[in-house]
Amino acid sequence: MNTLIIIITIVGLLIDQVSKFIISYLFELNHSIKLINNFLSFTYKHNYGAAWGILSGLNILFILMALIGLYLIYKYIDEFKSNKRNKIAFGFLLAGISGNLIDRIFFGYVRDFIDVKIFNYNFPIFNLADSLIVIGAILIIFAIIKGEDKREN
Repeated sequence: MNTLIIIITIVGLLIDQVSKFIISYLFELNHSIKLINNFLSFTYKHNYGAAWGILSGLNILFILMALIGLYLIYKYIDEFKSNKRNKIAFGFLLAGISGNLIDRIFFGYVRDFIDVKIFNYNFPIFNLADSLIVIGAILIIFAIIKGEDKREN
């Protein structure tokens, strides 16, 4: 595996875990502070499911899905062109999946705290690992659309 991917994965994972530790240390469960009125708050929650808490209580399923995801990334990472954007994408995906996997294994839930409201819609509370996963997935989709995967088109 490429050195840049490993560095991005480690740095992303560390930032995710440190941010979750700080929030869980400073905040009581369900405690919230507004950072930007009507837009951004930190609200500490335990998420036992996926977004919006769906499939709550199926921690083993989420652990298995994360392990399968990590395996598939490892298996297919070399199928993509080795450019900076793809390395960032895979590093983000590996860091985000690993960050939430660590929470699920050691706590039985994921520690979420980023609470965003846009146009009166309150998004599910999430964490930095979730953001890394979404950004990484978007970058991989972009790479596929651009034909940067090495499969025959």
